[in-house]
Amino acid sequence: MHISKSILEWFRANGRELPWRGTHDPYAIWLSEVILQQTRVQQGWHYWEQFMQRWPTVEALAQATEDEVLRQWQGLGYYSRARNLHKAALQVVALGGFPRTYEGLRSLCGVGDYTAAAIASMAFGLPVAVVDGNVYRVLARHYGIATPINTAEGKKEFAQLAQALLPVGEAASYNQAIMDFGALQCTPQSPRCLDCPLQESCVALREGRVGQLPVKLKKLKIRQRHLIYIYVRHQGQTALRRRGPGDIWQGLWEPLVIENSELRIENSELSIENSPCAANSPFSILNFQLVRQSVRHVLTHQVLLCDFYLWQPEERPTLPEGYVWVDESEIDRYALPRLIEKMLPSLLVR
Repeated sequence: MHISKSILEWFRANGRELPWRGTHDPYAIWLSEVILQQTRVQQGWHYWEQFMQRWPTVEALAQATEDEVLRQWQGLGYYSRARNLHKAALQVVALGGFPRTYEGLRSLCGVGDYTAAAIASMAFGLPVAVVDGNVYRVLARHYGIATPINTAEGKKEFAQLAQALLPVGEAASYNQAIMDFGALQCTPQSPRCLDCPLQESCVALREGRVGQLPVKLKKLKIRQRHLIYIYVRHQGQTALRRRGPGDIWQGLWEPLVIENSELRIENSELSIENSPCAANSPFSILNFQLVRQSVRHVLTHQVLLCDFYLWQPEERPTLPEGYVWVDESEIDRYALPRLIEKMLPSLLVR
């Protein structure tokens, strides 16, 4: 097939040299694919090397605690990936090794169609096509397909086309080739159409629709939240809690946080309306200090506006349910959201 042959030839001359390529180790490949979900290659490369150095096998990763994995993941975001990574490692060890079929790989925690196809083809040479954002873009533009890629119809159409284009006996090379082609040649913005080996057969280029494809329906509304963080310090200790399920940063630790509340100062005392620690307020503003205000932190579907305060009470306060006292000198042992990690230096030096 013309497109497959052209992309493979392009790949041999232009493909990226990445440390997890050239190996058939399913663990190394799986780890790279999980890390690179929602992460740029250059950033992911560093994390992959750190993980491989600390836990060189899936058995070693399975022996780690979830907290250790979350701490190592810190800064990558989308922490459900790290939790699923650890759970899947436990599954693989229980199975006695990685499943050697697409269906078996698909059954692992956090492994979707794309990741299962990547491992199946690159580790075991199975003829399964990958379909990621790069593949959607290349195929949509080349064939002029306007079916939205985030619909059931679109996913089915592109998956069938990608599978049909897979060259016999070259699944691993072709899957890597088309992903690199989308990442380096047929890019989202300013694609290199003038020196593209597919320019003569590209429908989008011929019809002037390169910037319009692929089509993705807009479904998500961005939610804005206001959080007030209070870093409590008393005799070398601070208060932290582990975030529960069903919200951002599940399983990570954070200081005292208040949402949908207001701080009010009256007669040299500060009170918190609708606070989970209302029993501790009002308290003297002499021990309460604003460190940073309206810090903007952007997540995929949410924008957080955060205020950071330092509270150094003279007497040890009673903490709300779920919070524990930890030594400030050991705070690095706790997996924190990237936002909190970035703010810590400002809070610790005061």
